[in-house]
Amino acid sequence: MKVILLERVEGRGALGDVITVKDGYARNFLLPRHKALRANAANLKVFEAQRADIEVRNAKAKEAAGQSGEKLDGTSYILIRQAGESGQLYGSVSGRDVSDAVNAEGGKIERAMVVLDKPIKTLGLHDVKVRLHAEVTVTVTLNIARSQDEAERQARGENVINSQFEEDRAADEQAAADMLEGGAGTHVDFERNDS
Repeated sequence: MKVILLERVEGRGALGDVITVKDGYARNFLLPRHKALRANAANLKVFEAQRADIEVRNAKAKEAAGQSGEKLDGTSYILIRQAGESGQLYGSVSGRDVSDAVNAEGGKIERAMVVLDKPIKTLGLHDVKVRLHAEVTVTVTLNIARSQDEAERQARGENVINSQFEEDRAADEQAAADMLEGGAGTHVDFERNDS
């Protein structure tokens, strides 16, 4: 299906471009969200007549997204999740979780604005892109931890998973040393007297 783009669409084209897309993409995404018009003679005339208004509207939307993006760019959000000892989450963090965390702190984003190639499944600091407008993308940091204390340690740059393994290893070595000092584990030979 041929469509006229009413705004820049990532990987497709810019405002005013006439492109060919799959029918489903046009019907289910571009047309209902007012990102495009069907490319026919009537719509081409309407578009050319309203092109200046559409460009002004698009510029205002980009400016508004840029202003809210300045407040959002580089911010950090803490998400407390349950995870195993190796740092694997029981579940995952999705775009909805990111948008809920940002909105809880006073931001205003929608779930569809969050760009996640795949769900986040591990503890740690994760940079996530948020596309506020086709031409405005900001980055927020998610601090995913099992507790508030762990989140603070991660924020300082500590790798809590490695430090946990180090603490466990040190405790095991100390326990082994204590057992040896107490006499456990020493080898004593008793002479057998079979008389």
